[in-house]
Amino acid sequence: MLKIAWHPCYMHPLPVGHRFPMIKYELLPQQLIHYGIVSKNNFFEPKPLQEKWIIKTHQKAYWEKLKFLNLSKKEERRTGFPLSKALVEREITIAQGTIDCAEFALKYGASMNIAGGTHHAFTNLGEGFCLLNDIAIAANYLLAKKIAKQILVVDLDVHQGNGTAEIFKTNKKVFTFSMHGAKNFPVKKERSDLDVPLPDNTADEIYLNLLNTHIKNLLKKVQPDFIFFQSGVDVLKEDKLGRLALSLEGCKQRDEIVIESAFKNKIPLVVVMGGGYAEDIKLILQAHTNTFKVVQDVMF
Repeated sequence: MLKIAWHPCYMHPLPVGHRFPMIKYELLPQQLIHYGIVSKNNFFEPKPLQEKWIIKTHQKAYWEKLKFLNLSKKEERRTGFPLSKALVEREITIAQGTIDCAEFALKYGASMNIAGGTHHAFTNLGEGFCLLNDIAIAANYLLAKKIAKQILVVDLDVHQGNGTAEIFKTNKKVFTFSMHGAKNFPVKKERSDLDVPLPDNTADEIYLNLLNTHIKNLLKKVQPDFIFFQSGVDVLKEDKLGRLALSLEGCKQRDEIVIESAFKNKIPLVVVMGGGYAEDIKLILQAHTNTFKVVQDVMF
């Protein structure tokens, strides 16, 4: 059974000007059920994450700043969100959701978190709508529990997974692969184990050929026993923060390459949603819905 992490706190209310990115977390579960892709039984509500798992990835001093709402104004601006207790609770619940998804993926083959993909969070700071790095926390959880030995992070959000790259820069047990817009945020890129920076307006054919080649090579080179897939849909041509030019169908084919590769090689897979900022919320929802449908069709 496909298990999907979702919690009411994913819809954490924000001041006007910050709300748009949050709307999809309310609407996406409804759309998935409406189209018959999943039922209510597929969803589970994660609990807040235990502190011991946070500080295996993030510096304790940084976590305490978050916990006690003591970020400086500069640090707060860097996250893009006004800091609040509810926002911190949202972040730790998302991170626990990704850990739970990892456990479900080991049991069923794949699992998905409707939120997650907070790949701009570093060991010691937040950035770009990310306070805690859920993929990194879940990867470190698997390694600490000795459930996985070699993890591959496939980050296909339009923005480089700079926080994930920084966290695992000296850890050979996690291979970070980021395929992203070369001229997009963040201005200062970190060094992933493999970065594939793409020029503005890269469209379906070039993108998909590159991805297909790299995924095949990485599975041979890295030989992962677990994959995290950051499936941000801000690669779409219509995305206002994107600068790439994938079509809706191209984005779906992107998902198929990653998901089918995990399935054929019998590698447990966790998919987290990442970004999506097109003006038309229906387009964002359709792109994310496609990702869920591909997982359901291929893995189950």
